[in-house]
Amino acid sequence: MAAAPRSALLALGLLLGLVSSTSTGTAETATPPRLIPHQGFVEDVLRSGELPIGNHRAMFTWVFSQLPERVKVWPTESYWYFSFYHRGVKYAGNIRLDAKDRDEGKVHFAYFEDLAEWREEPEMHYLLLDEKQGVKLEKVEPFLYRMTVDGRSVLFEINDMKGVKPPPGAVLAEETYIGPIFDDSAVRFFLVWNPEAKVFHYVLDESGPMLEDFLGMRENDRTLISKRTGFVYYLDRRTDRKILIGVFEGNSRVNNAYDGPFDQLPDAFIEGETLRDALVAYDPSLKGHTDRYGGLANGTGRFLIAPYTYYRDIDDLLPFHECATDPAIPKSDYAKCFSVDWDRGGVLAAYTAQAEAAAKKPAKPKKKGKATR
Repeated sequence: MAAAPRSALLALGLLLGLVSSTSTGTAETATPPRLIPHQGFVEDVLRSGELPIGNHRAMFTWVFSQLPERVKVWPTESYWYFSFYHRGVKYAGNIRLDAKDRDEGKVHFAYFEDLAEWREEPEMHYLLLDEKQGVKLEKVEPFLYRMTVDGRSVLFEINDMKGVKPPPGAVLAEETYIGPIFDDSAVRFFLVWNPEAKVFHYVLDESGPMLEDFLGMRENDRTLISKRTGFVYYLDRRTDRKILIGVFEGNSRVNNAYDGPFDQLPDAFIEGETLRDALVAYDPSLKGHTDRYGGLANGTGRFLIAPYTYYRDIDDLLPFHECATDPAIPKSDYAKCFSVDWDRGGVLAAYTAQAEAAAKKPAKPKKKGKATR
């Protein structure tokens, strides 16, 4: 029997329509949509001018020269993303004002050939800049920085989410709120830590404008798939909130705006040691090996907080509901049904806990049988 087309599995009708609500201070003034002509794409691909691709400092000078007098940095890890075409090839990149060193005048600059599933990952071009390289970064206000290069200045406005707090019900009494997230997909989340279950959740922030439509599933009525981002949410039975449980694998492989919120943590809005304490509780081996932002002390990157799955097909999403409704899963492990245990092959943390509990139970003594000849 032929498998049903994937579109038939997903397109089950809108469960939720377009929802509009009042913002908590981060929404811009309403503006009409703008037309994006395909003509611009073609003309960018056909441009024949040369760029100094191999010269990192020269490339930064060129990128900076293209910026307007003021830009807005929306994502919470403070990446200002850009793209361009060179010899018909699309490049992606970013200028980052990292929360941990921007007040020291540091500027991170990166660019690379845009990723694609059909090719190997291309070379990354990276450069750390400060006044020694002729790049001056000054703090004007808590979330406003002036960058000056060759006598020209550009203001970088950081997305100020300091006052964003979860509404009632978004965070449970037993959970710890780590901070707000503005993902590069333009979706907002609350990063939450459950110290009893030792799991993280990305909870959808619905306090601002919700410009998303969701598709449901035939298999259950609690799983919702975003039409725009491909993000998948589970409707929590304990309270009225949506927990992120899935990101489409194809988006993750090409590192686009819909690759999940793991790379947009609430850096500037983490209070004290909240995140580091949660990470050490999750993995005690991290003690003394991570900073308060989750960055690894050896400089190789930062701890990956990705409790959701990377799905290719609808079947990849079914285990979450099966776990959440499994009578064999204790009520105390319900939260673990929405966290993938990557250290154990991608099974749900609830099943890992179940297996560990079973392994700790003493074996029942065997009954003595009668001797036979």
